Amino acid sequence: MRILLLGCGLMGRAVAFDLARLPDVEELVLADVDERKVTELSEFIGSERVSTRVVDVRWRDELIALLEKADVAVGAVSYHYNQELTGLAIETSTHFVDMGGNNAVVRAQMALSDSAKAGGVTVVPDCGLAPGMVSVLVADVFMRFDSVDEIYIRVGGLPKKPQPPLDYMLVFSVQGLINEYVEPCIAVRGGQTVTLKPLEDVEEIEFPQPFGVLEAFNTSGGVSTLPETYAGRVREMNEKTIRYPGHARIMRAFYKLGFFNSTPVEVGGQWVSPRELTARLFYNNIPHGEEDVVLLRVTAKGNVGGVEKTLVYQIIDYMDETTALTAMMRTTGFPVAIVAHMLGSGIIKKRGVLPVEVVVPPDKFITELEKRGMELTMRWED
Repeated sequence: MRILLLGCGLMGRAVAFDLARLPDVEELVLADVDERKVTELSEFIGSERVSTRVVDVRWRDELIALLEKADVAVGAVSYHYNQELTGLAIETSTHFVDMGGNNAVVRAQMALSDSAKAGGVTVVPDCGLAPGMVSVLVADVFMRFDSVDEIYIRVGGLPKKPQPPLDYMLVFSVQGLINEYVEPCIAVRGGQTVTLKPLEDVEEIEFPQPFGVLEAFNTSGGVSTLPETYAGRVREMNEKTIRYPGHARIMRAFYKLGFFNSTPVEVGGQWVSPRELTARLFYNNIPHGEEDVVLLRVTAKGNVGGVEKTLVYQIIDYMDETTALTAMMRTTGFPVAIVAHMLGSGIIKKRGVLPVEVVVPPDKFITELEKRGMELTMRWED
C-alpha cells in the first residue's frame, strides 16, 4: 500500500515511525510545507521506502496529484484543514484518517458521508488519543456488556517531573490545548446529550505511585461522536482531562479573566488577541520536549448476564527513550497509524465518513496497541 502523510510535526513523526516499520507499506510519502521537518523526519526513519515532498495543504493542484497516487492519506496538520482534505480525499478516491481536534469540523466532515460512500471512500476523523483510542475502548465496552449504564473517560498527558507553577508541559499543539480549555464540553446525563462548561466539575482521581492523587475536569472534544453513536444506550457518559492538583484552578482564572478570548483588545494603541498572546507565552514558558507520561482510564458500569459489573481499562505509557517518541506522540500517533493501515489493508470495509468507534474492530485494535508496547489492563469488578 502507498500512504501519504500530511504534516511532519510531533504527532506526524510518530505516525511515520510506525507506518515505516510495516512490511506491506510499499511507499510512505512525507509531505510538509517545512522542508527542514520533512528532511529531518526522513533521516530519522532511514528507510528506502520513504520519499519526501515539500507541499502546503493549501496548494490544491499539488495536493491532488499526491492524493491520486496514495491508497490512504493521513492528516497530521491543523484541524482547520480537515474538512477540505476530506473533500479532496473523496474527489481523488483516497481513504483518509485524521487526528481531529474540533467538534464543529468533525460534524462538517460527517456531512460529506454520502459522497464518500458513493465514491467508495472511507474517511475516519478523530483518530488520536481522546477521541480515538478511547473511542475504540468504548466500542469494546458495548461488545462486552449486555447493557451499559455509565462510562467515564479520564485521560491526560503529564510531565514525568512536574515543575511549578502549572506542573504541566506542552505535549501537543498549544492551540489545541487552549481549545480543550475553552470550547463547550459534550456529555451524556440522564440519557440526554448535554453541554457542560470547560474546566469545571473537578474531581480527584488516583493512580499508582509515583502519581498518587491527581485531578480531572471537563475539557472539550474527548467524547466527539460517542453520544450520537450510542444515543439511547447509555445513561451517563463524560470525559475529563487529568492533571496534577491545582492546574484547573489556575486555568480557570485565565479563562475567566479573558486570556483565552480571540477578540482583539487595544493595548497601547495596538490591537492584540489575548488568545494569541497567551498561546505565545505558554509556548515560550511552559516546558516541552521533556519526559512525559500519558494516563488513561475508562470505567464502564452495566449488566452482564443479569449481574451488575464494572470494567476498568487502564494505560500508563511513558516516553520511549530509544526513539525519543514521547508518550503523547505514541498514544496519539500510533492509533492513527493503526487505523490508516487497517484502511489500506482492507480490514475496514465500511464506506463513508464514519466515527472510529463504528469502523475499527476493537479486538484487532487492542492487539495492535499491545504489539507497540502499550500495556492495556482490563479489570472486572462486581
